[in-house]
Amino acid sequence: MPTPTKGPRLGGGPAHERHILANLSQSLFEHGRITTTETKAKRLRPHAERLITLAKRGDLASRRRVMGVISDKGVVHTLFTEIAPGFAERDGGYTRITKIGPRKGDNAPMAVIELVEFGAPAKKAVKAEAEKATKKAAAPKAEKVEEAPAEEVVEVEETVEEAPEAAADEAPAEGDDK
Repeated sequence: MPTPTKGPRLGGGPAHERHILANLSQSLFEHGRITTTETKAKRLRPHAERLITLAKRGDLASRRRVMGVISDKGVVHTLFTEIAPGFAERDGGYTRITKIGPRKGDNAPMAVIELVEFGAPAKKAVKAEAEKATKKAAAPKAEKVEEAPAEEVVEVEETVEEAPEAAADEAPAEGDDK
């Protein structure tokens, strides 16, 4: 049995591995996000991105190649009519893998693989995120503290001091009921 070109084998044989990747990609296109093991997510990424690239072409030959992998016609239709046009401006990087904690039963490392937002090219999306981060960093935190008047802070402290007294009054009453 030949070893795969990239990463460990997912199933018992090559046909089983193809079916696993086909099912994972079908679920990804159907739901937009799936939770799976890190190994499967890493093996799924290039497979799913190749299918999206085929769907971006939009011709009959591409549709037939995708139908050879994904058996559900509804999912293929969604891929060609909704997902692929959303990534028309993007040259790659259609998926994102986010690692999450280990699985409870067998402690397997888990990850979420999802389709990134539509319509924004990769470089523009990164620039937009960087601009948001610089705007947050540019806003000084000291001004936010100065905006709160000192009188309101005193009133809040008085309310906190009254709360334990009220709880102490209620505690004996609860004990009497029992």
